[in-house]
Amino acid sequence: MREGTRSTLKLWMQLTLACAMVFTMLGAGDTSARFNDLGHKMMCTCGCAQILLECNHVGCTVSGVMRDELQAGLDRGDNDSMIYNAFVQKYGPTVLAAPMRGGFDDVAWIMPIAVFILATLGTALLIRKWKLRTVPMPAAPATPGEDLLRERIRKETEY
Repeated sequence: MREGTRSTLKLWMQLTLACAMVFTMLGAGDTSARFNDLGHKMMCTCGCAQILLECNHVGCTVSGVMRDELQAGLDRGDNDSMIYNAFVQKYGPTVLAAPMRGGFDDVAWIMPIAVFILATLGTALLIRKWKLRTVPMPAAPATPGEDLLRERIRKETEY
């Protein structure tokens, strides 16, 4: 390779590495966004059935303690799943606003969709079965004078 091409390639590699480092480190020090994100994915366990960061009970001691635990986990450098697992161990699975992915919790994500699809298919099959069902109608026995009676009714109801 020529010296000019080699230096240009080296410059491009250095710029690519610098850009990758900048984009990787952009969110490394910002824990407030992570705190906000994680806090909105958990529920307050005081019984209010509200999101942790939106619990608005006057003097709610539970949400303050949970927020402090969340901040402590972030300060320790725990990743999101470690924080979620610590909260689930301490407060139970109801602390999560939505079930986590994996294991038995996948059932909570799959079952509503599966039930909807099965119910729709079952309803369609039932309607199709009803629609295709033919009920044989017995032929009405012909009675003598029926045509005369119809003609008389027609004449009497004319204006």
